[in-house]
Amino acid sequence: MLLDGRVVLVAGVGPGLGQAVALRAAQQGADVVLAARTETTLNELAAKIGGRALAVPTDLTDDAAVQNLVDRAIAEFGRIDTLVHNAFVMPPMRSLRKVDLDETGQSFEINVLAAIRTIRLVAPALIETRGSIVVVNSAVLRHSRRPFGPYRLTKAALLAAAQNLASELGPHGVRVNSVAPGWIWADTLRAWFEFQAAQRGVPARQIYDEVAAGTDLRRLPEPDEVADAILFLASDLARGITGACLDVNCGEFHW
Repeated sequence: MLLDGRVVLVAGVGPGLGQAVALRAAQQGADVVLAARTETTLNELAAKIGGRALAVPTDLTDDAAVQNLVDRAIAEFGRIDTLVHNAFVMPPMRSLRKVDLDETGQSFEINVLAAIRTIRLVAPALIETRGSIVVVNSAVLRHSRRPFGPYRLTKAALLAAAQNLASELGPHGVRVNSVAPGWIWADTLRAWFEFQAAQRGVPARQIYDEVAAGTDLRRLPEPDEVADAILFLASDLARGITGACLDVNCGEFHW
């Protein structure tokens, strides 16, 4: 039970990874605070977890809403030990030479500034518990493929923010790390592969095999595998690790 007696706040509980993190954290003994905009998603996941889950609908772009999230978590459980920041919006997928810069700037609000805002407001509680933060990044850090420029731009900024915050919070006993998943084999990716397969007139499994061929393990990581890496970084097993970015990509990239 890596997280027995701990309180884990998951900011950005969407389908796939966010839900997997919350469920795995509960399985490892944690009380879990769930934050996202969609109340029905939160309530359904809280029901799966049971009485050890608190659902708090939250707009992570709003200071007052995030402060309410922190206050509700402490009122319910008395402490916060770990923040997992998983909020994300897809940036425009165009080359940097052609992308609308205003649209790119809007994606920074969720992908970078919301993370900094949330960490700043949760930090006092984490300092009290000498806790940990894990920021979900992306394997887009590891390549320069077109048209991923705006996407990589936001994730590179997010990594820089996490590493600077590791230096700022480290003297207070708070660790800040990141994970960089590659493809995650969940419903969204399945739908994308099925769409591509239909366009090409081939089985969806062929699309999977073609993509997986670019990894050492010849398969794509699943949500639980990425979640386990996150919980490792959150746990005392990683007590000597901060400022790191752990790749979870089945060997697609080596860094």
